[in-house]
Amino acid sequence: MVMKRLFIYTITLIISAYLYSQDYAVEQLKNFPRHHEWVDVKSGKRTVHCFVVYPERSYDVLAVIVIHENRGLTDWVRSFADQLAADGYIAVAPDLLSGFSTEKTRTSDFDNSDEARDAIYRLDADQITSDLNTVQEYIASVPGSNGIVAVIGFCWGGTQTFRFATNNSEIVAALVFYGSAPDSPDDIKRITASVYGFYGENDQRIDATIPQTEELMNNEGKIFDYEIYEGAGHAFMRYADDPSGSAEIKKAGNDAWSRIKMILEKY
Repeated sequence: MVMKRLFIYTITLIISAYLYSQDYAVEQLKNFPRHHEWVDVKSGKRTVHCFVVYPERSYDVLAVIVIHENRGLTDWVRSFADQLAADGYIAVAPDLLSGFSTEKTRTSDFDNSDEARDAIYRLDADQITSDLNTVQEYIASVPGSNGIVAVIGFCWGGTQTFRFATNNSEIVAALVFYGSAPDSPDDIKRITASVYGFYGENDQRIDATIPQTEELMNNEGKIFDYEIYEGAGHAFMRYADDPSGSAEIKKAGNDAWSRIKMILEKY
């Protein structure tokens, strides 16, 4: 029994380290030609560290806020932001673990992804909203931005994307990847953005919430358009970028990318 527990613990550590390092994403980041930078955005007395990537365009473009998973601002999230920029959009990925404590001021300060995850769930909801509002105001006004802002998020970030749509009337679109929606009609009433859902077929924990979300959105006359991707599970967009990912997952990721571009082209 002790050996079995030790084996499980060791495997857990290996998986945790793998999720945190994401070497394949680091390699993608090394090879991009686009301008990227770290920016400190002031949110009241707080400082939000943000990764920003600019597309190679000769005209002003839409900006997209990328809200990270429950492991914080990882290499894969930065790689995804660069992929958005490659498609012609300004991308900003805020580190919502910024200023978590005096010792842990950003995601990279945490020893591993599990520690970052535990910290994520201790964040104050109003602080998250305030930080995202500040980032939205910032990215709407940078040179190269046309002032229009969309938001996209994954897992925990997908849930935060839906929640942000209830608290910010400036964003035009909210792209929710395998995240749940607020369950209060009063919250749904405040949504002005179009909401687009991206879900995996093998993610029943989240998929079970879709009927209620659809009913709430329809009752309030809100736009909620979603797709469920065959053969995909939770976090399929990250796994689709992994060279070792399955053919089904890669197809789901490619199909989702096509839909992302189709949606953002509207704005």
